[in-house]
Amino acid sequence: MANELANLKPAPGSTKKRTRRGRGEGSGLGKTSGRGQKGQHARSGGSTAPGFEGGQMPLHRRLPKRGFHNLFSKDYTVINVRDLNRFEAGTEVTAELLKSAGAISQLGKDGVKVLGNGDLDVSLTVRVAKFSKSAADKIAAAGGTAEVV
Repeated sequence: MANELANLKPAPGSTKKRTRRGRGEGSGLGKTSGRGQKGQHARSGGSTAPGFEGGQMPLHRRLPKRGFHNLFSKDYTVINVRDLNRFEAGTEVTAELLKSAGAISQLGKDGVKVLGNGDLDVSLTVRVAKFSKSAADKIAAAGGTAEVV
């Protein structure tokens, strides 16, 4: 018989029957349903919060706290002006194009920032989230435009 939709079935051993707990002693998982006798884990809702150490001071509270995390900090993926030379003149460079061309490996939460390291030899239209002042000047000097998205 040909492989048709009506004849398809999973490979032998690849599927397993679901365990039905609490369905009589003969099932092997009746009565207490594999939870044992009494105790915290036998009860409904009987679990502890992540990091709970039985009343002992948890590790995340025992360790000293250091530093400062700015809630308002921006997460930009940075790229230098010299890395834009890979594109042909007249290209419209966006964050998605940079990622697909392999110029950046991942996009930051707040987009891409172009920094002014190196020289630009081609005229490009660059549309990203942010530019340093020197990067914007170098793009303009090469005959291109720097547009903030």
